[in-house]
Amino acid sequence: MQTPAPPSRLLIILAFAAVYFIWGSTYLAVRFGLTGFPPFILVALRYVAAGIVMLAYCKIKGERLPSIPLFGKQAVSGILMLVGGTGMVAWAEQYISSGQVAVLIAAQPLWFLVLDRANWVKYFSDKYILSGLLVGFLGIFLFMKLGAQEDVKQSNMGLIAMIGVQIGAMLWVIGSLITKNSKGSSTVIMNSSIQLISASVFSTIVALVSGELTGFTFAHVPVNAWLGVLFLVTFGSLVAYLAYIWLLGHVAPALISTYTYVNPVVAVFLGWALGNEKFYTGQFIGLAVILIGILLVNVPAYRRKKQEPGTENQE
Repeated sequence: MQTPAPPSRLLIILAFAAVYFIWGSTYLAVRFGLTGFPPFILVALRYVAAGIVMLAYCKIKGERLPSIPLFGKQAVSGILMLVGGTGMVAWAEQYISSGQVAVLIAAQPLWFLVLDRANWVKYFSDKYILSGLLVGFLGIFLFMKLGAQEDVKQSNMGLIAMIGVQIGAMLWVIGSLITKNSKGSSTVIMNSSIQLISASVFSTIVALVSGELTGFTFAHVPVNAWLGVLFLVTFGSLVAYLAYIWLLGHVAPALISTYTYVNPVVAVFLGWALGNEKFYTGQFIGLAVILIGILLVNVPAYRRKKQEPGTENQE
């Protein structure tokens, strides 16, 4: 059986650029979207449009749906990643700034190590990974303790939102691990469409149960909110999310996780430049410590890459 040719370096670079910079800007886009939409209605709209476009493309190409077991795994992973993960981000941005959310999400690679049980022996026998975990979680603590704005410090909901972001990061990691091990023979686009549509349906249920649909009307949604949704659908879901799922199948997870170095910087800058958000010294300290922890965690992977030239396209 012939081994498929590895993807081109240019394609990998473009996929990383999408995950690095587009995802970094989606935090501010969510902030704009929340000016007219409740969080889970926003999430449902974001994903249903992108999911339908992807599914329609697959059906036009004649692709079949995956088997029921694989369909179910893709649906579950989509709900965990996109409702539990991204949905929690949208909910949290009601109480804390987009830059704060992005900094807290930067700890996501640490949760990969904690929750990827199959590789615990490898992870926890390495001094760099162990020290990186300790430093990274110290950074989270410092950010929550020192880096919050005064109004957030005085608000119970601000603290709950910060904890909620970490729970969302954990759910995203669990969904990512399911996705990585459940690709089947379906294309990336087909699997992504199932995840997006499943997440949209579940988000609608959450919106209904939580009362978001009560009194909501599209007639009162401002232009800024619609622009935010449009950006999230086209770039956040269709381009960046598809790039992320594709990278999971072609690049080592440790390398993919490097997007967390760039996303918070992009989000903080855009929040300051376009969203009138402030960023305080304590937040910079927390961010710096988190990124140092992530860097330490990735040292073993970087060293292996140097020792094994030409393997950058292998999982």
